[in-house]
Amino acid sequence: MEIIEVLPELTLLRFPVGQAYLWRDGGTLTLIDAGTVGAGTEIVRAVESLGRRPGDVARIVLTHFHEDHAGGAGEFAALSGAPVLAHRRDAPYIRGEAVGPPPVFEEWERPLYAAVSPLLPDPSLPMARPAEVVEVDDGEVLDFGGGARVVWVPGHTEGSIGLHLPEHGVLFTGDAVASAPDDGRVLMGVFNQDRAGTEASFAKLAALPAEVACFGHGDPVRNNASAVLRAAYERDHAPGRA
Repeated sequence: MEIIEVLPELTLLRFPVGQAYLWRDGGTLTLIDAGTVGAGTEIVRAVESLGRRPGDVARIVLTHFHEDHAGGAGEFAALSGAPVLAHRRDAPYIRGEAVGPPPVFEEWERPLYAAVSPLLPDPSLPMARPAEVVEVDDGEVLDFGGGARVVWVPGHTEGSIGLHLPEHGVLFTGDAVASAPDDGRVLMGVFNQDRAGTEASFAKLAALPAEVACFGHGDPVRNNASAVLRAAYERDHAPGRA
């Protein structure tokens, strides 16, 4: 795991697949996403590297149910005592009450998925489930970052969310938007349940004012993020574009 400072208040935790973020409000932390199965102890190490304890994490907010974002949530929740929050449409899958629907692959995505899959933990490893998942919905304001607004962005999963911190000009997009590992180009996320829905969610996120945008995969945009996201959307998805 890499530990990368994005802002004085914001740290990126990069796993072999996917990433999570720690937001600091004074002595209180919020974890956004939680890595794969087995990531709980690595997140403890990241928290301690910031001079904090696991119990200083007040909440774990999951952008969606996929294993590379929610797999470590139950483990870290048990280690920290922090509650887990997720959109009501993805919460049953995180609790283990049902199996979440798979992506609908574009043909070009299949080899990409095959290349990524070996980097994930052994699927036979048991996933620790959170004792409870607090359900959130679109427009709800969470008590961190000066007021973090939940932005429902369905498409990647039905219950995908972003988080918008207008006081700090920070936007978390989950997997609706990503940046390419080779050149940092911003683009719509892959492996979606509903590609058209993800495209609409990309447009929704690009319309929000933000200086910094943080993705579920790839490097954040650290400057003028709103303009960068709008330009990326218009390049690939605006009407009349191929």
